[in-house]
Amino acid sequence: MITYPMNWTIEFFDESVETETFSLPPKILAKMLHIFELIEMVGAQLGEPYTKPLNDGLFEVRAKAKEGIGRSIYCYQKGQKIIILHSFVKKDQKIPKRDLEIALKRKKEIDHENK
Repeated sequence: MITYPMNWTIEFFDESVETETFSLPPKILAKMLHIFELIEMVGAQLGEPYTKPLNDGLFEVRAKAKEGIGRSIYCYQKGQKIIILHSFVKKDQKIPKRDLEIALKRKKEIDHENK
């Protein structure tokens, strides 16, 4: 068994994102939390099928269960920090434009604050 130091941290953009994440259907949430633990251990190295790069510095956590397909869109910040920007249950093949726009707007807010 390989062990990794847990040197990545995951934070939520704000309380509403934390609430939307923990409001995902139970089995999707369980898979999502498991993937968050994996990310904390290995960070950017995790990759597919658990995470996937999107665009504009955004990435997605991919959690699939009988209840559907959950997604959390996140970005990386300095100091091995990951910020969860938006979580939702995906209903179509593609991520809805509205969900990407929400995440991108929040990322831009974070980037502006860190200048």
